[in-house]
Amino acid sequence: MDLRYKIVKCSTLKKKISVARRQGIEIAFTNGCFDIIHYGHIKYLYAAKKKNRLLIVGLNSDRSVRAIKGSLRPIIKERERAFILAALSFVDYVVLFDDDTPEALIQSLKPDVLIKGADWKDKRIAGADFVLTRGGKIEYIDYLKGISSTNIISTIINRYDHLKDRTI
Repeated sequence: MDLRYKIVKCSTLKKKISVARRQGIEIAFTNGCFDIIHYGHIKYLYAAKKKNRLLIVGLNSDRSVRAIKGSLRPIIKERERAFILAALSFVDYVVLFDDDTPEALIQSLKPDVLIKGADWKDKRIAGADFVLTRGGKIEYIDYLKGISSTNIISTIINRYDHLKDRTI
């Protein structure tokens, strides 16, 4: 199966959202870098998908990831990250964005639900005010402490540092 149909531009996605809305389907949006996809990402996205819900994942571009995480990130290129996310049956669409936050993308797509990890409860969430003003809602999904791409990278560095002069 060709998964590229799930990786779409914003203009295409807006048309798909319009069709879904006419069918009574709830539009849900989440976003992230999703660099080195791991158990926490999968569990989070699986929980975000609910019956009668279209799940859109806004994916930070490589440039955007570097701006947020630093010059050594991302580890996995945006096209590869997008394809991996599209391969998940519970992700309906993946849309790349190049800004540091998904605010403009959220305003363009107008989701009914904005989904974030519970670790964001006391932080400013890009697009939250816009979604709430339109009558939408914010959902928080349990955060799995200690499971992150950053921790995976640290583990690899610490575990394999003594092998840095050898080919693995």
